[in-house]
Amino acid sequence: MKALATNRRARYDYKILEEIEAGIVLSGQEVKSVKKGHISLKGSFVTLKGAEVFLTNAHISPYEFSGEVKEYNPERPRKLLLHKKEIARIIGKKKEQGLTLIPLKIYTKHRKIKVLIGIARGKKKFDKREEMRKKEAERKIQRAMRKKFEY
Repeated sequence: MKALATNRRARYDYKILEEIEAGIVLSGQEVKSVKKGHISLKGSFVTLKGAEVFLTNAHISPYEFSGEVKEYNPERPRKLLLHKKEIARIIGKKKEQGLTLIPLKIYTKHRKIKVLIGIARGKKKFDKREEMRKKEAERKIQRAMRKKFEY
């Protein structure tokens, strides 16, 4: 499993409640571009249209060695591949107040490109500050432990 792109901002802005793995429908040149790492998940999100799930606003640059593709939209919605039961569960979770779907990571698995989707709840500003305080305290403890064992 090789990570091609991660949405690092997602874990800062949201509390991830559940993770789901999905396939993604891409054109041939998009596959080559993604495998080279020319993808950005910044500002992307997952939308539901009927009984289908789409990755929206993910930027995939055109493959540099392909010919010119007419009317190529690098931020077009891309269909995600999930089982019907998974889609039904996602729709049920989405109906809960304050839950959203965000892409966390794009990676390869057995030569296939997969998307890790997170069912998440948005964090408030005080939640983010509290988390930063905890991380800083943990770092201080680690530094003190390292200093103690240097002698």
